[in-house]
Amino acid sequence: MKRELGIARCGLACCLCSENISCKGCKRDGFLELSWCKDAEWCENRKCVIGKQKSGCYECEPQNCRKGLYAEKIKPRAFAEFARRYGMEKLLDCLERNEKDGIVYHREGIIGDYDDFEDLESLIQFIRTGKR
Repeated sequence: MKRELGIARCGLACCLCSENISCKGCKRDGFLELSWCKDAEWCENRKCVIGKQKSGCYECEPQNCRKGLYAEKIKPRAFAEFARRYGMEKLLDCLERNEKDGIVYHREGIIGDYDDFEDLESLIQFIRTGKR
């Protein structure tokens, strides 16, 4: 876990991501200038957060949002909702504990143990407890 990368504005766990080894996390470099990030320009969640002058989706209503990644993905919504309810440090603590216990963020490509959920509350409970 690269805890210093934290959680992305949308809720994805930059700290656990293995997709792009050169990624610095979307909170780094002032967040407004992300020339090193191939996804920065099209990221609808990033644009929304900037427009609302928020630090991340967790300061809004991720549970009910369907913008950008939230239209089809439950993982970033659940992570952001977890951070909204319990705080960013608690989310990072749970993810770190879960990783030590063998829960994998990216098992195949970008799909891992947090992706096999269809219910937001079930995934939030899994993050909290590390148990299905």
